[in-house]
Amino acid sequence: MTNRSTAAGLEKPPPVDWHTLPQAQVEQMLQTGASGLTEAEAARRLAEYGPNRLAPPKRRGPLLRLLMQFHNILLYVMMGAAVITAFLGHWIDTGVLMMAVVINAIIGFIQEGKAESALDAIRAMLSPHATVIRDGQRREIDAADLVPGDRVSLASGDRVPADLRLVDVRELRIEEAALTGESLPVEKSAEAVSTDAPLGDRYGMAYSGTLVVYGQASGIVVTTGTATELGKINQMLSGIRSLTTPLLRQVDRFGRVLALAILGVSAATFVLGTLWRDHSPAEMFMLVVALAASAIPEGLPAIMTVTLALGVQRMARRHAIIRRLPAVETLGSVTVICSDKTGTLTRNEMTVQRVASAGHVFDVGGVGYAPMGDVSIDGRIIDSEHYPALAMAIRAGVLCNDATLREDDGLWRVEGDPTEGALLVLGGKTGFTQHLGDEAWPRLDSIPFESQHRFMATYHRDSDDEPWLFVKGAPERILDMCGTQLGHDGERPLDVDYWRRMATDTAAQGLRLLTLACKRAAPQGERLCFSDAESGYVLLALVGIIDPPREEAVRAVSECHHAGIRVKMITGDHAETARAIGAQLAIGVGKPAITGAEVAMMDDAALRRVAMEVDVFARAAPEHKLRLVQALQDDGQVVAMTGDGVNDAPALKRADVGVAMGMKGTEAAKEASDMVLADDNFATIAIAVREGRAVYDNLKKFILFMLPTNGGEALVVIAAILFELALPLTPAQVLWINMVTSSTLGLALAFEPAEHGIMNRQPRPPSEALLSGFFVWRVLMVSVLMMTGALGLFLWELDAGTRIETARTMAVNAVVTAEMFYLINSRFILSSVLSRKGLTGNRYVLLAIAACIPLQIAYTHTPFMQAVFGSTDLSPTEWGKVLAAGLLVFSVAELEKFIMRRTRLAARLVLA
Repeated sequence: MTNRSTAAGLEKPPPVDWHTLPQAQVEQMLQTGASGLTEAEAARRLAEYGPNRLAPPKRRGPLLRLLMQFHNILLYVMMGAAVITAFLGHWIDTGVLMMAVVINAIIGFIQEGKAESALDAIRAMLSPHATVIRDGQRREIDAADLVPGDRVSLASGDRVPADLRLVDVRELRIEEAALTGESLPVEKSAEAVSTDAPLGDRYGMAYSGTLVVYGQASGIVVTTGTATELGKINQMLSGIRSLTTPLLRQVDRFGRVLALAILGVSAATFVLGTLWRDHSPAEMFMLVVALAASAIPEGLPAIMTVTLALGVQRMARRHAIIRRLPAVETLGSVTVICSDKTGTLTRNEMTVQRVASAGHVFDVGGVGYAPMGDVSIDGRIIDSEHYPALAMAIRAGVLCNDATLREDDGLWRVEGDPTEGALLVLGGKTGFTQHLGDEAWPRLDSIPFESQHRFMATYHRDSDDEPWLFVKGAPERILDMCGTQLGHDGERPLDVDYWRRMATDTAAQGLRLLTLACKRAAPQGERLCFSDAESGYVLLALVGIIDPPREEAVRAVSECHHAGIRVKMITGDHAETARAIGAQLAIGVGKPAITGAEVAMMDDAALRRVAMEVDVFARAAPEHKLRLVQALQDDGQVVAMTGDGVNDAPALKRADVGVAMGMKGTEAAKEASDMVLADDNFATIAIAVREGRAVYDNLKKFILFMLPTNGGEALVVIAAILFELALPLTPAQVLWINMVTSSTLGLALAFEPAEHGIMNRQPRPPSEALLSGFFVWRVLMVSVLMMTGALGLFLWELDAGTRIETARTMAVNAVVTAEMFYLINSRFILSSVLSRKGLTGNRYVLLAIAACIPLQIAYTHTPFMQAVFGSTDLSPTEWGKVLAAGLLVFSVAELEKFIMRRTRLAARLVLA
């Protein structure tokens, strides 16, 4: 590609694999050099390419966003109920319902505003300033003024201001975890890499938004603004539409079907009453309004909100912070969890697990930074002092080390390189601490680790004033420095093939390799120099280090598998490491690990198949994670995605439940998520899934409780119309039952604890209807029972010559008493409640009944309520009849559950 100036400005270069090009070609293509661009040339390019910033997304205005919050089936139901109560003149009820509608809309408006700030969080990652060379002069400019071809200087602590092709590197290490998922800082070089190298392996590139943690470098700006890797993620995120939740889809379908059913039954009743029974249209209209009022579940939206809010509170106590209310229930329907590895499934604490010396392979127990654990051979605990090579290797690892291991309030932490910290922990486990080493073997000089040399060396003197040189580094580099090896029987010539086999075997287990060696000698000069590290060393050991799985994560993955939930690990780490950790977690055992490069080569159909078959994905870039989530959703899965970096944000936003890390997560990841883990622990996700299932159970229990109440009232009104009876319930009495008692009683079910064995069930199908065939049967049965009790009692009293006001009062109380008894039935969908746990296990049920009883006494016996609702006093005998109607519902409901349990058990036995 050429780059030329024209009257129209600089020609925009097409996309280029800059990581594959040598420095000279990059400079030629961008028409730049060591002295950088001229100010005039930079101004022309700025006009052509635009500023180095991420453009804000197009957004709806605040008013439109607020109005769109009312476009919700739940709010339609509430507004419909408000219209009916207003039509009936119950202005207090109307006001309460409309207030609930407005509050729901405001909450949605605020939540949407928070979600949009995910893009702001990404833009905030851009560096505000950059050190650039222009006209041969070093100067600091606003990073937004950078253009392709600018030469930028980087130093420790800088945030990379644009995507750079590095040309001069001095011990540069960059923290890229937020962008690539790589758990450790990446050592950079100026060398070109192959075209197919994944983002994390492009060592000659520095990417916008990443952080320089060590060293210095200079590089040429190759892309700015939206063309950077960070900009591509921003574009992906802004183009993703959040999906609605399974519950809202179910409630939407349920609400539409219920609304059509109510309208249909109401219209049919009006026609039958006017044409068949010759009632006047005005009278029939009032009766139909009563029917509609009895059928509409006014309490459903409020109970849904309360149930979800209680779930949020319970999860918050378990370190799961819910940012979007419906996500509580969605967790309960998750079928696949895609999890990051580092810090979520693992401890993010590098640990020595294996030490190979000449003739022995040692296993190291204990995980994390706490120096507690044993060293063993084939399960037999040994004393390291009895193995000279091991003891000297541990000493070398502690002495040739720049990290520090500290304990604060019982928590151990490492300051410095995590790999070096692992060697200090190994020393602590065997009794050779850093403090002891510094006193007995003081350091006199050192050669710090440098990427081109791939080793670190230190010079010490022991307590006998004998000189020692210790080195640690990459196996192939240390092997070149050694001529002998230390074994149980002393020094022997170096067996290079043995050590290469050990390195291959250890790497195959997903362990990071580090080799330790020593030389009993002093530096050739006054200072330790590279000539002292050329030869003559004794190879001590090969150390295998890994970030171990969290113990609770192992249990949580097992629990998820028992619950029918697939767990997939998507990480930026190397395939070998990912596969080894996966095997320890029982994820993807016996299956291959797929890399991001392989994902990129698949079409959507192939990826959909592979996404279900494979459980470990390594070296995954942002677009790979997003495609994997989409592929799983296209297969009908409900996907939870965890992540902590900017690279995870698009997949977090697309997933049905995005789960961000609260401790090490970036703001972009948190803002794109539905839930934040305050402890960064995968086990918390399993706890949240359990809570989500409990929330959905409680919603189903409420619906099973609420619909028969509405159904019983509706059947009473329909029967009265069809059989030309006096109306047993007036519209005002129907609303009293629905708003004051039904919702009050049903609210107690939101506090139900999770049932036993809830995590042994399979996830419910996303397409499952809110009301199954069994639920329809239960609703019809209890509705008929309530109608039978209320209407039967009403007709019985009229036949006995009782006043219609008294008969109606008894009918209302019969319905409410039946609700109280049925509330206890509803605690368990199939299990019996005839036990201490069933009758008293939820104190809120008892409190709700205790609150409802005085309300009904006031409704029946106070003059004010009698004037408003047309109720009258009841005698003890009449109250006894009311109680019998309630017991009828309770007894038959328990008998039906007993028959259903026996029927299902018999079916399971037959199938078995």
